[in-house]
Amino acid sequence: MPRDIALPRARLTRRRPSLLALLTGFFAIARQRRKLAALDDHQLQDLGLTRSQALEEARRGFWDAPNHWRL
Repeated sequence: MPRDIALPRARLTRRRPSLLALLTGFFAIARQRRKLAALDDHQLQDLGLTRSQALEEARRGFWDAPNHWRL
């Protein structure tokens, strides 16, 4: 009678992003925040943001981003 063989589970590790990927992501965040600051009041209203909320977000540094925005 054959024995059940327990196979080890594959390790689900995330690969660390390269330096180029990190820099590209940081530049993208900075660019998006600059564009957010440049939107007019009508466009901000479409997004459900006030001018002060948009400027507050735009003033944040590129390194200050939620983890789910990063690679």
